[in-house]
Amino acid sequence: MNDLNLQDNALLKEASFINGEWVKGNDTFEVRNPATNDVIAQIYNASLSQAEDSLDVAKEALRDWSAMSANERAYILRRWFSLMLEHQDDLARLLTLEQGKPLSEAKGEIAYGASYLEWFAEEGKRVYGDTIPAPSSDKRIIVIKQPVGVVTSITPWNFPNAMIARKAAAALAAGCTFVSRPSELTPLSALAMAELAGRAGIPAGVFNVVTRKNPQEIGELFTQHPKVAKFTFTGSTAVGKKLIAQCASGVKKVSMELGGNAPFIVFEDADIDAAVKGAVISKYRNAGQTCVCTNRIFVQRSVLDAFNTKYQNAVKQLTVGNGLDENVVIGPMISQSAAQKVAELIQRSVAEGAVIELGGNTSGENGNFFEPTILSNVTNNMAVAKNEIFGPLSAIIAFDTEEEAIYMANDTEYGLAAYFYSRDIGRVWRVSEKLAFGMVGINEGIISNAAAPFGGIKASGYGREGSKYGLDDYLETKYLCMGGI
Repeated sequence: MNDLNLQDNALLKEASFINGEWVKGNDTFEVRNPATNDVIAQIYNASLSQAEDSLDVAKEALRDWSAMSANERAYILRRWFSLMLEHQDDLARLLTLEQGKPLSEAKGEIAYGASYLEWFAEEGKRVYGDTIPAPSSDKRIIVIKQPVGVVTSITPWNFPNAMIARKAAAALAAGCTFVSRPSELTPLSALAMAELAGRAGIPAGVFNVVTRKNPQEIGELFTQHPKVAKFTFTGSTAVGKKLIAQCASGVKKVSMELGGNAPFIVFEDADIDAAVKGAVISKYRNAGQTCVCTNRIFVQRSVLDAFNTKYQNAVKQLTVGNGLDENVVIGPMISQSAAQKVAELIQRSVAEGAVIELGGNTSGENGNFFEPTILSNVTNNMAVAKNEIFGPLSAIIAFDTEEEAIYMANDTEYGLAAYFYSRDIGRVWRVSEKLAFGMVGINEGIISNAAAPFGGIKASGYGREGSKYGLDDYLETKYLCMGGI
């Protein structure tokens, strides 16, 4: 193992966590720091048979875990939550080293991920049933809810702690067992969580992490194995569609959090300073590599110049660099190819008539960094408006009327998040109801929290994570008809 300057070196793990044990594979794959390209860990590549073993032990552990009282499960989950916060600095450092985001953002992600453990520890106690008036006096109708069973998940590299935490928290609180396959680019955060899960007292087989480089083979196993009852995925829409199709043969319960193309609308009655602040944090957080990032910024023409001036001045202040360095706001892209995709998107859009107002280039010795960029003179038909950007690139689009803004905002196959700024209460209601997105931020650029239902519509997926609705995807509704009363 490498010395990564952790306070607790036992949090650095390089093998799969199956049935409460660290299981090595026959070969390894590298994890690199995207800021430096240095190898920071060699991870054992789990075999498919080891991955299948994880499903077997999860099925075996399900019997006792699902039979445990909600109060007992809550106690263990709260212990896991406390350990996450206790080791927040180390977990954040691991996250920054493997993913690249600034350390302050990484610390925020650890707290955010842990908040789901705390939330569902309590919400799991509130899985209420129901009684229904029967059609005859000699019958009684009762409805109960039970855990769906073994849950498998595949999660991306952009939030390697939180994406797992908000799925596993709900699953375990509901009484399900859980098998996670983290991204091969960022497995260290998941493995550190597994170490803390063991310390928290989560029984062997209840929470498992399988590290395997090839995602396609794991995807087929996790979606088609007969012991799997539910599959949950966060990632691209293209991959999500394939995984949904694979789940169909076994009629698995599925939840999907897929791509986004979030509009950010600034109306002429908005507080422009607040809108600029909201747009910057919504667009450039995690170097623009989030599914709910602002993708298209629509600005009413009467305030376009005022917004552009203030927005450009704010973006110029953003410091790009190694996430471990002080005052860095934007870390590296996850890879050189990811940075190149943003560059190609800019080139295509400029060829279509867009104008580069700021930035536009890769930077850094390894080509993983990208300058915070602003394009003007953009239309809703350009490449930058039609594709999910996933990088530190803003596209400014002018509009004239409220109806035009709503039409352009909805003119996408995606429906995850949307944002708008207005101080007109009537407009707030009208626009909120007409935007075809699962989540809407009104005068707010950061909307996700454990108490709120996170999820989208259309090609952005289905199911919700967080809130009282977040348990539903991990529960089955059972109807009991009692006769002979």
